[in-house]
Amino acid sequence: MARKHDLIPSAPWYRIETDESDWAALPEQTLVQLYSQMKLIRRFEEKILDLEKAGLVHGPAHASIGQEAAAAGATLLLRPVDQINGTHRAHHQVLTKLVNAQTEPDFDIRTQAFTPPMSDAVYRLMAEIMGLTPGYCEGRGGSMHMRDAESGVSGTSAIVGGNIPHAAGYALADKVLGRDGISVSFFGDGASLQGAAYESMNIAAAYKLPVIFFVENNLYAVSTHIDDVTAEPRIASRGPMLGFTGIECDGMDVVAVHRAVSDAIGIIREGRGPVIIEAKCYRYFHQSGSKTGSEFGYRSRQEEQEWIVRDPLRLAEARLTSLGILDNAGIVLIDERISATVQSAADRLTEPVAGSNQLRIPDRLWPSAQTVDDGILANASETDGLKYRELEDYAPDRLEKARFVTAAGEALAAAMALDPTIVVLGEDVHRLRGGVSGFTRSALEQFPGRVLAMPIAENGFTGVALGAALRGLRPVVEIMFGDFCLVAADQIGNGIAKVRHMFGDGFPVPVIMRVRVSPHTGYGSQHSGDPAALFRLFPGWHVVSPTTAFDYVGLLNTALKSNDPVAIIEHVEFYQRESLVPRDERDFCIRIGKAKVVRSGTACTVLATSAMVPIAAKVAEETRIDAEVIDMRSIGQLSTDWPLILASIAKTNRVIIAEQVASGFALGRHWIAEIQARAFDDLDHEILHVTGSLSAPVVSAVLNKAALGSAEKLREAMELITENA
Repeated sequence: MARKHDLIPSAPWYRIETDESDWAALPEQTLVQLYSQMKLIRRFEEKILDLEKAGLVHGPAHASIGQEAAAAGATLLLRPVDQINGTHRAHHQVLTKLVNAQTEPDFDIRTQAFTPPMSDAVYRLMAEIMGLTPGYCEGRGGSMHMRDAESGVSGTSAIVGGNIPHAAGYALADKVLGRDGISVSFFGDGASLQGAAYESMNIAAAYKLPVIFFVENNLYAVSTHIDDVTAEPRIASRGPMLGFTGIECDGMDVVAVHRAVSDAIGIIREGRGPVIIEAKCYRYFHQSGSKTGSEFGYRSRQEEQEWIVRDPLRLAEARLTSLGILDNAGIVLIDERISATVQSAADRLTEPVAGSNQLRIPDRLWPSAQTVDDGILANASETDGLKYRELEDYAPDRLEKARFVTAAGEALAAAMALDPTIVVLGEDVHRLRGGVSGFTRSALEQFPGRVLAMPIAENGFTGVALGAALRGLRPVVEIMFGDFCLVAADQIGNGIAKVRHMFGDGFPVPVIMRVRVSPHTGYGSQHSGDPAALFRLFPGWHVVSPTTAFDYVGLLNTALKSNDPVAIIEHVEFYQRESLVPRDERDFCIRIGKAKVVRSGTACTVLATSAMVPIAAKVAEETRIDAEVIDMRSIGQLSTDWPLILASIAKTNRVIIAEQVASGFALGRHWIAEIQARAFDDLDHEILHVTGSLSAPVVSAVLNKAALGSAEKLREAMELITENA
């Protein structure tokens, strides 16, 4: 007869409950700090709601009133070197982290007013929420996107769950670089059900990363109660199910939160991290603004009143009074000092409208409209001093033949030898003698500890790479098949592409994504795509598509020295091909944004990408059409080599764009519009565009071939465009 045995998690899972004795056990100054920080959050949020009602906050105001204990109890234990991030509702965590970074160890609000640096932190955060230049991100981030690296705020994300992988990445960077830092990702019950949350927790557990996943379970994701969408609403259970500690605590009790975070830090220091903390709390208002949930009908007034009775500030005042630490006069004094600080910040950011009692924002505080596109990419001068070379710069006796994948892998390993911040992340990169393509073989042989196996979780590990890049690593992410970029599209588009501009520029985002594409191999519709167009949608990405070993090595080296994110599109057809590279030299660079004429001609210009580059050169020779073939190489939105392209068009007066990809993912339609605008007077013929079919490639060999741009299609285009020349 079958027997059933109860199974238990391999990691602890427990709830912390505190009473007055736990409050009494903490130093008096700590208790006063915890209380005053909660009061600061409350008064700050109330002022933000006032400003929002007055029309002075452009965008949402996600107040955290009711959740003050969760933020104050957690952040007081963190140092500036410890990193945090949050989601759209993060004013409270960011505010306390910013102020704490400016607070002297002996500060006591009972005897001191806020110092100028502390007050300035309040002022600058308020300015950011209002979208103004004095803000930490110069007003670009606003309420939901906040960053101040010096204070340990690495950046919040308005995408629910989007911030969680980043914190695992901060922790990965700390671990690889040997730093004594702890990272905390704050998020809510809604985000806890996101795939990115699970993926990040699993990666953090696999590598024992020093990160705390802090869940503010306020029961509602906008209007949806957590019981409506999961059969296991005890969110701390996610940790033990993945092999790490889960702690539950009362999120309305600041000492309970403080104790939970203290426990978590101890666990991490013992090498047993990460930890998930679930703080059960309640937001007193609706998702955004100053109305209550009951006004929208998804909560009852009775439920709201039951939680208001448990107001974390009231609880703290009762405890501190009972312990004899504060009396009513002391409570009033703290409130007055904090309220004055908050009001002073608001006064600095507003002025009265002449002849009325209304307020307005002074014109001098708005950012200039002319700066709207500043900071999308790093300053190009950062890479001016690199060792730029082209193949023609080398004497023939300096060159040797090498396989594309071998030379590329050697270049990566050589770069890793010089730069200890380079790490490799991807699926199977640590096995099969260098992954499925053999690309990481040299790196794996020399630096096995920096070639990191990732689960099949592209969105998760791409987000981890972003977090790691923001904290000093240069991650090289391998995407096994191009279509899998769509799985990671959130982190590619909402994350990596936008953070530099969104957070006000001035910091590096050195992520490289190596993307293998193999449309010709019969893997079918979900493994045959070329996602270059996805990356090109976002100007914050450089996109390169090398066709020779020389070009790959040069572009890879530039990418590894760039402070911008770079997507490298690798066509599998080139992997085993041999081409010329410098003998015993793998450190040269090719400037991103530099195309190359691979065949000179006067009859027409062929702008070719990837596999169509050698095909175009071959078709020109076979047809004896004097076509000028340009290998685009750099295909990002802001890195097209227009000087070279326009010079060629002025010479030939005819243009063909040749791509292998399905027409819907073709880049040529963008280039056609640009060419019409830039070179209309030089055109003697309509621009022809050779692409694949409407459909994605499928398995059938006949249909697979028909779905791709080909030599036959290009030959027809060349003959058509030159027949009456």
